[in-house]
Amino acid sequence: MNIKQIRNATIVVEYAGKKFLIDPMLAEKGTYPPFPGSIKQDQYNPTVSLPTSVDEIISGVDAVIVTHLHLDHFDEAAQRLLPKDIKMFVQNEEEAKEVQNSGFQNVEVLTKDTVFEGIQLVKTKGEHGRGEELLKLMGEVCGVVFKHPSEKTLYVAGDTVWYEGVQEELSTYKPDIIVVNGGDNQFIEYGSLIMGKEDIYEVHKAAPNAKIISVHMEAVNHWALSREELKNFSKEKGFSSHILVPEDGESYTF
Repeated sequence: MNIKQIRNATIVVEYAGKKFLIDPMLAEKGTYPPFPGSIKQDQYNPTVSLPTSVDEIISGVDAVIVTHLHLDHFDEAAQRLLPKDIKMFVQNEEEAKEVQNSGFQNVEVLTKDTVFEGIQLVKTKGEHGRGEELLKLMGEVCGVVFKHPSEKTLYVAGDTVWYEGVQEELSTYKPDIIVVNGGDNQFIEYGSLIMGKEDIYEVHKAAPNAKIISVHMEAVNHWALSREELKNFSKEKGFSSHILVPEDGESYTF
């Protein structure tokens, strides 16, 4: 298994001989306006450039997984640049129709027992913030667990905060590697939309033997947790040996 951080929530996962592109945001730096109602209103999105060319990112990709259709997970550039016949996995029928309307011809809805080229893909729960009003505003999200006899179990949590649903997924699948979206991105009125440092610490306590990789950091204007702060916090709490905080373009092999 190899996991490469591209930018924001965009990662490339090579798993059991197949290459997956997850949550592609492929636009050039500064293409989109700031997310409203959030901090850093002077910064356009994405706030940083891609670490490599789009051609290199999408070359050889066997399947794309889109955990939800927010701009910073599946943007107009990705819709334009990805081959229209590429295998696409989405979280529900409504989003499948939207992706098909963008011209993609090979779209499948993830379930608890999706199988792709011998790899089990398990759709997992998530909550994109806290409180009924915010959850309604942000909509449904998902994560995905990868399972294969030749590989460690991987859990990509997606845009979720720590809550009992994540605890359940950890208890059920006992992943060896956990990718969390850990930038503590926020709307001023509502608070955190994804995991912050305390959420990530809860993930570690629930899965103390797992290696955690924190992505979705420092790339869109509503981030609130820096890589440096998370690294320092993990040292203070004694779990720095269990967490990886990649720079854009960095990769890990397990």
